[in-house]
Amino acid sequence: MKIYFLLYSLLLLFVNLGKAQKSLPIVPMPAQDNSIAKAPPFILNKQSTIYYNNASLKKDVQYLQQKLLLSYGLQIKAKQLIGENKTTTTANNIFVEIGPKNWMSGKGESYYNIRALANNIIIIVQHPKGFFYSIQSILQCIKKTNNENAVEIAAMSFSDYPRFSYRGMHLDVARHFMPVEVIKKYIDYLALYKFNTFHWHLTDDQGWRIEIKKYPLLTSIGGYRNGTVIGAYPGIGNDSLVHGGFYTQQQIKQIVKYAADRYITIIPEIEMPGHASAAIAAYPQLSCFPNQATQYPKECVWAGSSTGKQVQQTWGVFEDVFCPTTYTFNFLQDVIDEVVILFPGTYIHIGGDECPKEAWKKSAFCQQLIKTNHLKDEHGLQSYFIGKMEKYINKKGKKIIGWDEILEGGLAPNATVMSWRGEEGGIAAAKQQHHVIMTPSSNCYFDHSQSKLEDSVTIGGFLPIKDVYDYEPIPTVLNTKEATYILGAQANVWTEYIANTNKLQYMIFPRIAALAEVLWTPKEKKNWPNFELRLPALFDYYKANKISYSTAIFD
Repeated sequence: MKIYFLLYSLLLLFVNLGKAQKSLPIVPMPAQDNSIAKAPPFILNKQSTIYYNNASLKKDVQYLQQKLLLSYGLQIKAKQLIGENKTTTTANNIFVEIGPKNWMSGKGESYYNIRALANNIIIIVQHPKGFFYSIQSILQCIKKTNNENAVEIAAMSFSDYPRFSYRGMHLDVARHFMPVEVIKKYIDYLALYKFNTFHWHLTDDQGWRIEIKKYPLLTSIGGYRNGTVIGAYPGIGNDSLVHGGFYTQQQIKQIVKYAADRYITIIPEIEMPGHASAAIAAYPQLSCFPNQATQYPKECVWAGSSTGKQVQQTWGVFEDVFCPTTYTFNFLQDVIDEVVILFPGTYIHIGGDECPKEAWKKSAFCQQLIKTNHLKDEHGLQSYFIGKMEKYINKKGKKIIGWDEILEGGLAPNATVMSWRGEEGGIAAAKQQHHVIMTPSSNCYFDHSQSKLEDSVTIGGFLPIKDVYDYEPIPTVLNTKEATYILGAQANVWTEYIANTNKLQYMIFPRIAALAEVLWTPKEKKNWPNFELRLPALFDYYKANKISYSTAIFD
């Protein structure tokens, strides 16, 4: 592959003739940007070929070919090079190489180096993941030409790699179910901006969305509700329409593979011990009081039967939670047995948030359990509950993540904390040497309004794009060692008021781009005025791809 390094050296010679005068329209901004403002663009046409030197790159080469075909009608050839091949000196080609092991040692799998001038594009990586990320940068720099058989790619020269190892986006499908194709599109959005984690919120009071074969009632009963409140809580009525759906295990396998092909790990969330109404509707014996009918806010309009256990039709926090009995733990362990097979990643998210303690206070069983195990109170009982499930999940070779409420009563030994009620929980966990993912509602809740002039119903709050961009995941109160426990951050998309694809897109775009830069770009390189200058290119991309987005920045 000496030819690659010869071409690479020639390109470096040209690069040094002129430095960047303006930034490329790439989001997130590359770690080391040396774009070439005055150089002519690279022309990709139907005579171009993608050459690659390692079979492990083939899948991602095919991904690039498919993107070019679907978006621009360009059918580009590809060829693996074995050894030196003098035909690679021809112009208008893309060269992709996994470089020598010592060439980029210590840079990480996500690292890539790209050089694009008029004749060729050369991409050197040490892992296919780096090539995939380079593709996302290239796709953002493509422009159509007057020739329908060619496109141009802006001249560029830079190395790139992420700041944080955890770059996440969350999606709640319990409040409003999203079909498989919508989930795949969502994963594509994450891939575009180089996110590597999809936190999939699969169970809650308003629906259970994952097939568990040992407990079929979880989806046949827990997967559906008889109606949904209309408008902002407490609502102005009820639509009286059955809403629901779930993902079969086969569908989940397909989605997991789809994400993995884009270097995205899916973290499933199975809520416990609170937010359990849907599971309890299916199996009432999970409740401390299985014979009591489901309670719902009296100010909300209810549809259908209100006797027995029901899936909730409105939003909020409900007192009927999992009872920490042997039956419940056996049930949850059985659920985990099926979940861990479907999701090969490191983590299982167990929720742990917003668990009212009223049922436990009233339950003679729970009070005796507190005494027997010498627990301080109901918060100690929650810690006991989480700790017991963590041990089981650890035995399955997985680790748990929980919302910051899992700190109450004592943190489980190996737990990772997701800090959403501000940063205090994350700070406390980091000081205890636990890994942390920052997701404070003040900067990372994309269900909050983007504009004070919002014309659609949202859960409330106000989160303009600049507040997202200005977020710094590492709190200043942490010392250097403690800061290493901050893995990264994610945005949460709760869907109480997001019932369709257009609204979902509208709520995340363009804020997802701002968060991407927070998590990828070095802190010292972040630049809000520069980001603003790149927004028009983002909006053009959204329009071209028929993506709904907010223009609140112009308010």
